Amino acid sequence: MEWANDGKSKGGVLAHLERLEIQVNRSRKNLEDLQRAQAVESALGTKIHKLRCLRDELRAEVKQRQARVRASPDQTLKISEQEVMERRQEKVKAILQAYRFTGLSGKLTSRGVCVCISTAFEGNLLDSYFIDLVIQKPLRIHHHSIPVFIPLEEISAKYLQNNIQHFLFCLCEYLNAYAGRKYQADRLQSDFAAFLAGPLQRNSLCNLLSFTYKVEPRGQFPFRARLQYKDLTTTLPTDVTITYQGTDALSPSWEEQRASHENLFFSKPLHHVFTYLQEKEKSWI
Repeated sequence: MEWANDGKSKGGVLAHLERLEIQVNRSRKNLEDLQRAQAVESALGTKIHKLRCLRDELRAEVKQRQARVRASPDQTLKISEQEVMERRQEKVKAILQAYRFTGLSGKLTSRGVCVCISTAFEGNLLDSYFIDLVIQKPLRIHHHSIPVFIPLEEISAKYLQNNIQHFLFCLCEYLNAYAGRKYQADRLQSDFAAFLAGPLQRNSLCNLLSFTYKVEPRGQFPFRARLQYKDLTTTLPTDVTITYQGTDALSPSWEEQRASHENLFFSKPLHHVFTYLQEKEKSWI
């Protein structure tokens, strides 16, 4: 009985020690959490103090500038305008330096800067265009070789005064897309004339193309294609219409071909589509 009682007392002591250990661990964890919270609070307090100091410095600088403007408004205005022009010129130089590998280049002139935009498609260098900018207030275009069907005035009105970088980037997009569409149309006429019935019909912007074609060089011309590029910054059509030109009723096989051709024109450049059709025709022989 004594041994049993002694075992019970020992078990009670062990259980009590376990409870104490759990309480100690909880207290330690709470203390660590409190210390971390205090450290975060201290860091935030330091950051808030620095920001308040910066705010006070900026307020003092604004007051000094306002005082200088009130003292001599004409001279300050001239200096600020000159600074703005110099900053614009430096910004244009930086943009040209950053984009020199993407088809943009240029040189400083007595009036400002002359920018050259070189277009390319699929690694092929195509036409180049220039635009002569006068760096003054407001910025203006002195001379350019941009085609008349590119919406230069619209792009200038949106971006030239507020964001010269976006103005040049947007102009590059339009010119490269036009060059890419023209390149595709030229390749179709020169490399795949055997597939076409007559000349390819296109407008000056090359955003509306129509042609009659066949899938076999020695066959008839069963299909008529109409491709429209509503987005002038893309080289793939946004609307494709393929119609069957045959006199007989459209069979399921012809309808399947017509539908597959629409998908091809949506997803591939023109010359790639006809390269695919040519290779497919050879595989049938």
